[in-house]
Formats: sequence, structure tokens, C-alpha cells
Amino acid sequence: MQKYFYLILSLCLVSCYTYQVKKPAEITIDSKNNPKQNVAVNQSVVSQEDIEKAQSQKQNVPQTNVPLNVQEKLIANKNYKIDVGGRKYKIIVDKWENDSLVAHPVGKPSKILKFHKNQINSENIAEKRFSQPIADIITVTVYAGIGVAVWALLQ
Repeated sequence: MQKYFYLILSLCLVSCYTYQVKKPAEITIDSKNNPKQNVAVNQSVVSQEDIEKAQSQKQNVPQTNVPLNVQEKLIANKNYKIDVGGRKYKIIVDKWENDSLVAHPVGKPSKILKFHKNQINSENIAEKRFSQPIADIITVTVYAGIGVAVWALLQ
């Protein structure tokens, strides 16, 4: 009976919310919007040189990442996991004061933390989000447990 208690306790402590790092969207900028480039590919008779030109032009298209500022990533009243000077903090953002972030730890609203925007590692900012796969796993596990309990009662 004690192992079932630990199983139920562990299921209660599992959360469907996880901290996930946002990946910046890659935007391809086509500097030459020339519809004649695509015509050569669509023709039935195309020389090898034309194909190589079209492929080299596609490879030369610059891909730029949209850089997001730390102040744009950290929005007020949201939960984040940030890396500051090698230490990880789970915080709720209160506000920005010029270049300083004012926040408090997740379980302690009375404690105030202040970080300069240059101290925060912008690549490792993870936002707390709902995780559908984890929710599905918990749901299936609970349904299976209910099924086993009903089966055990009927035996």
C-alpha cells in the first residue's frame, strides 16, 4: 500500500507546465524578387548552367535571425527561468526600470531581485508554458490507474 501512496503522491507533484526556451524565427530575405528565376526551372529543356545558377542564387539568399532584445523577451507578470552569472533563477517579472529588471522568485513575492540586462544570458531565457505531451501522459496514466482500480474492485 505504501508504494501506491508514493505513486499517487508523485502524480500529484508532476506539473503540465515546463520551462521552454523560445527559438527565434528564421526569416529569409530574398533581395531579388525576380520571377524569371523560377521560369528556368519550370521549362522542360533547361541547360545545366541554368540549373547551377538557380541553385547558387538560392544558396546566396541571406538568412537573418530576428534578434530579440532581453527587454522584449521578458514581459511583466510572466514566469521565466533565467541564467545570471552562472546561477539559474525562476522568477516572475515585475517591471523594467531603465536597463534593470525588477523581479521576484516564484515562491517568494516579498523578496526583490534586480538584474541589469547585460547580466542576463539572453540565449537561455525559458518561459513557463503548458506542455501538451506531459498532460497527455498524465491523463493516460490516471485513466489506466482508474481502470486497474475498477478491475481490482471487481475481482
